[in-house]
This record gives sequence, C-alpha cells and structure tokens, in this order.
Amino acid sequence: MQAVTQNRLDLFAEMEAKYEKKDTAYFVNLLTHPDFVIRTRATCILVDFGGEDKVPHVAQVLKNDTNELVRHEAAFSLGQMCLSSCIPPLADATLNDPSLFVRHEAAIALGVIGSKDAKAVLEKALNDPETPVVESAVVALSNIEFMEKLSKNEKFAKLTGG
Repeated sequence: MQAVTQNRLDLFAEMEAKYEKKDTAYFVNLLTHPDFVIRTRATCILVDFGGEDKVPHVAQVLKNDTNELVRHEAAFSLGQMCLSSCIPPLADATLNDPSLFVRHEAAIALGVIGSKDAKAVLEKALNDPETPVVESAVVALSNIEFMEKLSKNEKFAKLTGG
C-alpha cells in the first residue's frame, strides 16, 4: 500500500506541473489510468480547464469507467460545466447506470444545469426503484421549475440544484 501511495504522490506532482501548462492531452490519457484516484482527479481537472471539447471525454468516463466513484465524479463534473451538451450523457446515466450512487448524482447534475430539456428524463427517474434517485429527481425538477419561473439570480439557482 505504501508503494501505491508513493507512486500516486509522484504522479500528483507530475500532474500539477501539467495542470499549470493546461496540458489537456496529458489528462485525457490519464482517464484510463489503472488507479481510480488518478482517473477521478484527471476527470475533475479536465472539467476545470473548461470547454465543450472536454465534454466527450468526461462523458466517456461517465459511461464506461468500471468504478462507480469515478463515474459519480464525472456526473458531478458534467453538471458543474452547465453546458447543454452535458445533458445527453447525464440523462443516459440517470436512467441506465447500474449504480444508484451514479444515477442520483446524474439527476442532481441535470438539475444544476437547469434546462427544461432534462425534465422528461427526470420525470422518468421518479419511477426509479431506489428512493435516493427518486428524491434527487424531485430536487432537480424543483430547481428547474424555480429557474424557469422565479429565479433572478442564476448562480443562486444553480447552488440550490444539488
């Protein structure tokens, strides 16, 4: 375990240097690293870089990573991007991911994005067999409704979405 921790710390130092250079290709390559901690961090860093070009990479993580924590972080990160192009992968995860943990986060992320385009998916999620997913869909739908009808402060509305 100590060797894994040291290898991880060495890689974190390298990642920090690549982060400073905004080396997108480096972090895209890390999305398939064997260490789930590295994949999680690489996902979050790509989203921090921003831009539509990062969405397909993070969406692939959400769809295909074997670790539910990594997929959860991908869902969260896509929600933070607040781009309409994030809705399809989040919708798919909300309805189809095998992990309730990921379905919950994908639903919340749709609420954070706040687009009425997500309403039909979230309404389907109200029938999920797991209560936390249903409750997340309720929160997300409430936020979308709030953003459509009442909110004057988009930042506040997004904060209350999840």
